[in-house]
Amino acid sequence: MLKAAIVINPTSGKGRSAKNAPLAVARLRQRGIDVTALESASAEQSLELARQAVADGLDALIACGGDGTVHLALQAVYGTDTALGIIPVGTGDDIARALGIPRADPAAAADIIADGRTRAVDYAVIQAADGVQRAFLAVMSAGFDSEVTQRANTMTWPTGQSRYLLATLAELKVYEAADFTITVDGRTTHDRGMMLAIGNGPSYGGGMKVCPHADLDDGQLDLTFLAKTSKATFLKTFPSVFKGTHVDRPFVHTSRGTHIRVEAEGQTAYADGERVGPLPVDVHVVPHALQVFAPVA
Repeated sequence: MLKAAIVINPTSGKGRSAKNAPLAVARLRQRGIDVTALESASAEQSLELARQAVADGLDALIACGGDGTVHLALQAVYGTDTALGIIPVGTGDDIARALGIPRADPAAAADIIADGRTRAVDYAVIQAADGVQRAFLAVMSAGFDSEVTQRANTMTWPTGQSRYLLATLAELKVYEAADFTITVDGRTTHDRGMMLAIGNGPSYGGGMKVCPHADLDDGQLDLTFLAKTSKATFLKTFPSVFKGTHVDRPFVHTSRGTHIRVEAEGQTAYADGERVGPLPVDVHVVPHALQVFAPVA
């Protein structure tokens, strides 16, 4: 019998996690999974409970919530043999989107776990300037988009893409370009720019394809850098991020590598929508090292 624990974030998706978690747990148990629910009052306590559960011996740790909940669960399982399961009921669910896991359908997502369907994917590890180390599955960002994420995280309305759109418009009024030093596999460049994203997966913010060619199992990280441009041009370009065609613009630079270092004064890194710490950061990919319950690609 598969032994699992499920991390539940009751605030994900404006309460959809709290509503759907019992449905997911019931479905898993109906399918013969020995699952324990981990609920707490804070993210810190949830992570502590998840790490202890993994240390005690689990076949699977399941995240019921949005990308933030998946990010939290990842911190407990990366570097171990415990597989990651996802019941996506958040507002963005970009990690589930990249993996092809049914979103807002807890029974279907639970069935994938119960069926034992897994695939090996990459994850990335960040080492921040303040000593914080964090793994991520989707996108790490710094610069303008990190400030947008911070602003969006404080907003209670609207949800999904609309929230990030409004946060973007508000941040655009105040943000100033920064001087970035970027090293990709030993090759260093210096440029002034608006934002930078490192993608293990292609999207964030509810379907914004900031690194459209990123693949979860190719052993590479995709870098997207938006060089300094006028705010009017940026605003005109912004909608194209939902299709991933922004990378065709002359002021958008892309590259790929396995090790990336980013330096910029006064900038903060976010990963999977969660704050990591101040730049500089060193990021590297760990290929095919995480088993995730998902449809086989």
